Amino acid sequence: MILAPILAPILAPLLGAALVVAVATDPNHDTAVTGSLSARQKNAAMQPLVRSATDCIVRAVVTDPGYASKASAELGDLIVASMPACVGPVRAMINAYDRYYGAGTGQAFFMGPYLDVLPKAVTDAGKKASGER
Repeated sequence: MILAPILAPILAPLLGAALVVAVATDPNHDTAVTGSLSARQKNAAMQPLVRSATDCIVRAVVTDPGYASKASAELGDLIVASMPACVGPVRAMINAYDRYYGAGTGQAFFMGPYLDVLPKAVTDAGKKASGER
């Protein structure tokens, strides 16, 4: 990817802004229902959505023809490239996080803790798919 070093600094803020707009315009935000849930219930409700987004990204990255030949430093480029194909599950995860934990927390979760562990999840899934340990 010749343009990757140029586009990478632009894509993350752009993706973040797009997700903020999607979350901010969500008409289904209902804190009356989700405000009464315990932390355990919120976590349990979020797990399938996190798993769905992660599975989509892992599938897109691992099935990329260039995945096997990419150095681990280039894994971020493949993750960024997977986002258009996975925008539905990622948006669902962020929207739900906002519903359960408050407005703006979904994007903070996605851009922080989620993206921090995503490369390891992709690497582990890639090794599992190829039969490595």
